[in-house]
Amino acid sequence: MTALHDVVPALHRPDLQPYTYARRELVEPDWRRFPGWRDVTDAQWRDAQWQRANCVKNVKQLRALLGDLLAERFYEELAADQSDLATMSMLVPPQMVNTMAPDAAPADFTDAFFADPIRRYMIPVRSDRDPEWPNHPHSARDSLHEAEMWVVEGLTHRYPTKVLAELVSTCPQYCGHCTRMDLVGNSTPQVQKHKLLLKPVDRQEQMIDYLKRTPGVRDVVVSGGDVANVPWPQLESFLMRLLDIDTVRDVRLATKALAGLPQHWLQPKVVEGLERVARTAARRGVNLAIHTHVNHAQSVTPLVAEAARTALEVGVRDVRNQGVLMKGVNATADDLLDLCFALQGEANILPYYFYMCDMIPNAEHWRVAVWEAQELQHAIMGYLPGYATPRIVCDVPYVGKRWVHQLADYDRERGISYWTKNYRTGIELEDADALDRRYPYYDPIATLGEAGRRWWAAQE
Repeated sequence: MTALHDVVPALHRPDLQPYTYARRELVEPDWRRFPGWRDVTDAQWRDAQWQRANCVKNVKQLRALLGDLLAERFYEELAADQSDLATMSMLVPPQMVNTMAPDAAPADFTDAFFADPIRRYMIPVRSDRDPEWPNHPHSARDSLHEAEMWVVEGLTHRYPTKVLAELVSTCPQYCGHCTRMDLVGNSTPQVQKHKLLLKPVDRQEQMIDYLKRTPGVRDVVVSGGDVANVPWPQLESFLMRLLDIDTVRDVRLATKALAGLPQHWLQPKVVEGLERVARTAARRGVNLAIHTHVNHAQSVTPLVAEAARTALEVGVRDVRNQGVLMKGVNATADDLLDLCFALQGEANILPYYFYMCDMIPNAEHWRVAVWEAQELQHAIMGYLPGYATPRIVCDVPYVGKRWVHQLADYDRERGISYWTKNYRTGIELEDADALDRRYPYYDPIATLGEAGRRWWAAQE
């Protein structure tokens, strides 16, 4: 008979568990390892304006920063991707660049940079893309059809009780997999971006007016783009007007900048303003949260933790993470659990969702199949506290977010899953079949067997 004191230590043996937790303290990588930042001071690094002014926007600037640390073949691949495939222009803050290949020796830097998970989605290169199927036949610029559901410019009323308010079409950084690539950022050779046409004050006025006239909406996600690119006085004014609407009970601020530019959220004027908004929300019984977007544990640094802690200290109720599940970035159980423990255990950020990468153009190399997402959801269960175990969701066009096990049917050979829903969007109010229809979603063709790939090739 085995004694209990023998069993308990055995539970923690690395050779007996699929994943072994070990606490890791957060580290801010030394930015001075890059030739272009050898003389950058701590004070400069913490300065939000310095971070914005020194973003990497093109191959020339990346070369000036990294120089001979990177082999010429990387710069050539980056230029080729930007000219032929990229749906987002380059804009990478120093904070994000600094988390790439943090431990690489100079002699190994090129290989480490090519393989780096954060580099893979922030600075994609041509060899990252799927050589046979870079683009799914059913991909779309606005893959979630959000603009079709605008009730006024920038206000998407997709769910019965929730709306998305896009205040700006810019971010402090541009991610290669951006789901709003049709609107956000600068145009690229592949994508002529749509534009918001109204003046910000007029757009916000129309949004507030709609919410006052629509008492069924209780939850407002304030986004863009990124709210960190809205001048603070303008953002605070909009939020205070939201909080004046009795029927609004939840307000979520969507900002990747908490991870990509934490310096923004540590500026005294922003911290003081956020406290005013948080106190007003608490007084009126409204839940105020920040939703950020972190995809890998390397991005969780002491500055990110400080920004999250500061937001909580001034009264924001929750800071939550909505990551994106991507091959080459985080699509293993170890990567997801490492990230979740860094967020939850070290940075006070609640792991909330991992979205499957949306079906935008030229994104097939990032996307995973539904069955792969299901396996990952199973693999991460039981390690984290239940309230901090993220749900992996598929955002199905015309349906919305669904847990990956909620599909109605699945043709694994062709990689087509079918989904149903329990509400109508604003464009389906007169559609009698909306709640009975099965809506398709498509796996990456590269994940299919030979018969499935042959079938898709025949559809061309």
